[in-house]
Amino acid sequence: MTEGKSDDNNMAMLAHILGIVVSIVGPLIIYLTAKDKPFAYSQSKEALNFQITILIGWVACAVLSFIGIGFILYPLVWILNLIFCIQGAMAASKGEAYKYPFAIRLVN
Repeated sequence: MTEGKSDDNNMAMLAHILGIVVSIVGPLIIYLTAKDKPFAYSQSKEALNFQITILIGWVACAVLSFIGIGFILYPLVWILNLIFCIQGAMAASKGEAYKYPFAIRLVN
């Protein structure tokens, strides 16, 4: 594996992992800086779309918490984000493109 390919995979993996830690900001930074690395660029776009979907989920939980349902959904959204981001990071570290099972595709 060449150094460029390894760097591309690492940046793609980082985009998925940063989704857990800093939500939209991490994948957005990778998306804006990795335009010359096609794999990292496509995976950061995928991670960014998923984090936007998760953010919408957090807002929906906040609204639904006024009637009590949101408090039940908060942990579910957190666990889904954790699981899918880890799966994405593992696939990206191997150089495999990962597509989240559900995500609103706002960034193209």
